[in-house]
Amino acid sequence: MNFSEKVYKVISRIPRGKVSTYKAVAQALNCKAYRAVGNALNKNPYASHLVPCHRVIKANCEIGGFASGTRNKIKMLKKEGVVIKNSKIDLQKYFYQLR
Repeated sequence: MNFSEKVYKVISRIPRGKVSTYKAVAQALNCKAYRAVGNALNKNPYASHLVPCHRVIKANCEIGGFASGTRNKIKMLKKEGVVIKNSKIDLQKYFYQLR
């Protein structure tokens, strides 16, 4: 299994209404390749219900990028009940710890 497939497998465990960070995904893979995680997600070939890359945000609570646009990412997160205030997400409330 290549790095991207490992990322997709980890991401698929994040439940609706929760988020994780690029850093947490990398840590779940026992590495520090945060940017590589983002690059893999940018090329996600799977549907969002299989690999919900919109649920991965920056460690500083900001939304981060999204292949189909940040507005779309925000829309998808809000649809799942994630509250976004001042372009940030409260990790105390919405963070999902990957194992």
